[in-house]
Amino acid sequence: MAVHEHTHRSPGFRLPALRRHLARSVAGSGASARAATHTAQDVALASLRLLTGFVFLWAFLDKAFGLGYATASGRGWIDGGSPTRGFLSSVAAGPMEPTFHAWAGAGWADWLFMLGLLGIGAAVMAGVALRPAALAGTAMMALMWLAEWPPARRLSDGSPSMSANPFADYHVIYAVALIAVAAAGTGTTWGLGRRWARLPVVRDHAWLR
Repeated sequence: MAVHEHTHRSPGFRLPALRRHLARSVAGSGASARAATHTAQDVALASLRLLTGFVFLWAFLDKAFGLGYATASGRGWIDGGSPTRGFLSSVAAGPMEPTFHAWAGAGWADWLFMLGLLGIGAAVMAGVALRPAALAGTAMMALMWLAEWPPARRLSDGSPSMSANPFADYHVIYAVALIAVAAAGTGTTWGLGRRWARLPVVRDHAWLR
C-alpha cells in the first residue's frame, strides 16, 4: 500500500517540475533571442555613430591640413586658407544668399565652423556628449542646407540648380543620424559613454550625455 501511494504520487510531483523546467527553457530561449537582437541593434547603431562622427572629423582634418580631397594640398587652414570662403561665396540660391556671402572668409566663421567639425566629430566617435553634439551638428547641417537650398529649381543667375530632391538631401540624413545615435544612447557600445555618464557634472546635467 505504501509503495502504491509512492508510485501514485510520483507522476503528480514530477509533472509540475517538468513544466517549470520547460517554461524556464522557453523563457531563457526568448531572452537569449532578445539579447541577441539588442546586441545586433547596438552594433548597428554604434557603427552608424562611428561613421557619422568620422564624416565630421574627416572634414575637419581635410580642411585643416589640405589633404588633397575636398581641400587642395597647400590650401588648408594651417596654410592660411579659409575653410568657409569657397563654400559660402559660391552660394547661389535661397533667402540667405547675401548673408552667406557676407560671412564667407570671416575669421569668426572659420573658427566656429572648424571647432564645430572637430568637436562634433570627436564627441560622436568617442560616444560622449552625444546630445550637445547632435544639437550642434543639426544646427550646422541646417545652415548648410540653407546654403545649398535644395528647393530651388534654378540658381540666382537662372541656370538649373541640378537639385535632386527639394528636401531630403544628405544634410538632412546626417542630422537625423546624429539625433538617432544621441536618442538611442549609443555611446556605451564601442565608446566611452559609460565613463562619461559617471562623471559628476554629467550625472547632474543629463543634457550633457
